[in-house]
Amino acid sequence: MSAATGRAPAAVRERGADGLDRAARLLPPFPAPGPRTGEERERAERELDAGRARRTAFLDRHAEELYDRITAGRTLRPRLDALVEGAASAVPNLVPTAAQLRAERALPVAERLGYEVDLGVLLRGVLRGPAAGGHLMDSMLRPTGRALELLGEFRATGVVRMDSTRLERRAGVARITMCAGDRLNAEDEQQVDDMETAVDLALLDEGCEIGLIRGGEMTHPRYAGRRVFSAGINLKRLHAGEITLVGFLLRRELGYLRKLLLGLRTDDASWRYPFTDMPWVAAVDGFAIGGGMQLLLAVDHVLAASDAYLSLPAAQEGIVPGAADFRLPAVTGPRLARQIILGGRRVRASDPEARTLVDQVVDPADLDRAVERALELLRDPAVTANRRMVNLALEPADGFRAYLAEFAVQQALRIRAADVLGKAGRFTARPSG
Repeated sequence: MSAATGRAPAAVRERGADGLDRAARLLPPFPAPGPRTGEERERAERELDAGRARRTAFLDRHAEELYDRITAGRTLRPRLDALVEGAASAVPNLVPTAAQLRAERALPVAERLGYEVDLGVLLRGVLRGPAAGGHLMDSMLRPTGRALELLGEFRATGVVRMDSTRLERRAGVARITMCAGDRLNAEDEQQVDDMETAVDLALLDEGCEIGLIRGGEMTHPRYAGRRVFSAGINLKRLHAGEITLVGFLLRRELGYLRKLLLGLRTDDASWRYPFTDMPWVAAVDGFAIGGGMQLLLAVDHVLAASDAYLSLPAAQEGIVPGAADFRLPAVTGPRLARQIILGGRRVRASDPEARTLVDQVVDPADLDRAVERALELLRDPAVTANRRMVNLALEPADGFRAYLAEFAVQQALRIRAADVLGKAGRFTARPSG
């Protein structure tokens, strides 16, 4: 290895590239998307399973070299979708092409072969590599293009309104309001994009000193006029096959949730700290289900109305609750975490167990005032330095990278499983998780 760059000399890299190309030629093609029944379906699934084993072995040996090829020696910083496209171009038959993915997504869910799993195999291989995985995670902490386009508007007006999220700067506070009122802030790919944009803008704007995340007033008939924090993942979209691994499940974890914890990586970051960050407060009205509860694990201070509750029903829905399996045991202890994750235990804000999840429980009528007091308390300059150290201690990057690597495959397998699609239909009639 070169002492200056930490990378192998050119001759060694060239031999490695030759090995990559030779191994790539042995990868089998993907079965074409399309309706199949009976033996045809079983044969296609056997072919996919055997191919996934070959691709896993290929990535175990060549993921770092592949990543270097796609990123021009880690000089480019692709996001997840661009990385998948780059892999399809660099190595035929490693992942489905964009045309194959579009063709599969045009099919009814029951007729799909599950190409999401193949994307998970790729991303697990990349994330397992310390150099490639670390670089990808770092790249996902960069501001999005959409946020950079809106930054001038936000700096000038202090307000940005998006489809599902509103961001306002008032007296140094970046106030993010989730306002998908017709669906109780149930999260889909649009809301993930809106939330990441809002978090980016808040961190990029020099006038924002602290952030607040809260649900807005609902138009949903069961909760009309009431604030609600979040009903979690949009199960109607999940049931329809519209919740994707790359655009939602992994982007959410590596994007705005991790930015809440660590901050933004920018080219002009100070030598004092590599990220642009600030403290975050969340206020829970009504309920924080599933992804809403996951969000609470990424902020510094949580307030909840005394009649609110928190839950993670992902196991009952058949999926994995994002990074909650990684973060929750450190917060509640492993026994309560298992009860919440595996058993679907609902924790009310007034329960003694909620003390590990919620910093303040207040009467609903007093929540507004309590939020403002908490924001003032956490503006202390020492808070930012200490939250950095706490978050680094609680979530070492290599541990989180290893978790996300396996999550990429396990969640991809779950979102296409027959039991999940059946359960999703039953959950759409009530607040979901």
